Amino acid sequence: MQQTLKPIAEQVIVITGASSGIGLVTAQMAAERGAQVVLAARNEHDLASAVAAILARGGRAIYHVADVSEPAHVHAIADAAVREFGRIDTWVNNAAVALYGRLTHLPLRDMRRQFDVNYWGSVHGSLTAVPFLARDGGALINVASALADRAIPLQGNYCAAKHALKAFTDSLRMELEEDGLPISVTLAQNILDET
Repeated sequence: MQQTLKPIAEQVIVITGASSGIGLVTAQMAAERGAQVVLAARNEHDLASAVAAILARGGRAIYHVADVSEPAHVHAIADAAVREFGRIDTWVNNAAVALYGRLTHLPLRDMRRQFDVNYWGSVHGSLTAVPFLARDGGALINVASALADRAIPLQGNYCAAKHALKAFTDSLRMELEEDGLPISVTLAQNILDET
């Protein structure tokens, strides 16, 4: 099925991990271009500040406090978006946590938490978003890293989660294409300069 994405100014965009970093900048840029933006993260203070700044510049935005490792929290993000703006056109899974150290020295509970957020959080977001995006078409964007293609020391668990996210995203893209659903599926990765 042909994928036709709306112009940014006509979109409702959900962004997880939107209280800082890539998620916050993406939300700000989308709002500046006229999108209605739903910012989601665990940090309510930073979310409220981000939304206040967007509203002060004439943008349209709301926030929803959520831990993406909890499927019910992710469903609540979608409910908030639809309740406020009527639909979802783009869903960006960006939430992630950092964990540095040798794999043999990291506590297993911390490694599991990182996977719960960095991998399962994107899975929960993807599976929540698909039914909404399938209605009128839309875009699903999973934010990975160059480390989805390469492993490095001291970030082995992060690399493993991003490798898993890449495989999940590629498989989901093929399945949705076979089903003829009008959903663009993208794995956003930065490229390492090898020169």
